[in-house]
Amino acid sequence: MESVLHPRSSNDSPKNELVGAKYPLNTNTSPRGYEEPGGESPVTSPITSPPYWVQSHQRSASAISIDSIPNGAITLQDNTDGADAKNKACWAKSVYIEDHVVINGSRTGIGAFVVWNITVETLHGGTMRIRKRYSEFDDLRNKLLQTFPFSAAAMPPLPPKSVISKFRPKFLENRRAKLQYFLNCILLNPEFSGSPVLKEFLFS
Repeated sequence: MESVLHPRSSNDSPKNELVGAKYPLNTNTSPRGYEEPGGESPVTSPITSPPYWVQSHQRSASAISIDSIPNGAITLQDNTDGADAKNKACWAKSVYIEDHVVINGSRTGIGAFVVWNITVETLHGGTMRIRKRYSEFDDLRNKLLQTFPFSAAAMPPLPPKSVISKFRPKFLENRRAKLQYFLNCILLNPEFSGSPVLKEFLFS
């Protein structure tokens, strides 16, 4: 059945505009001023894409020029690239201080001191074992502060000294835990892990 178009009067409602056809789809519409060769108009869909879909996505956000980033914008950077010099400096996986040994200076105990047994696991699966006194930890931290004066916040403080409690089990366990935490913060930080100061501490 053919659709019959009636002239629309001011009193007609929209539903009386078309008779015999329900929601006809005009497939002959084309952009204004454009016709395909031969005079035929292209078939277009009545559904249009939202404007934010139409924008070009030929390059990802990571490829955008840094000049297009506004001042003060927060950006993310992938630091896992193997070519990064600081990441290459990281070689340690973890650090453990397992126990300690009390070294007696004399039969009376005068001059006795504590030596800490440290195990360092490397990223390549190896291990190294060293023994250090508290004074050597203190010397390491002071030299790192001289070498990296703006990185003090990345260096945890060392546990306090005590002349009275220095050989008591509770005091030693608290000191062990804090020294271990200090070493992990130093060895696992790429800023410090390649430092000659740290190398001297480990191999001297």
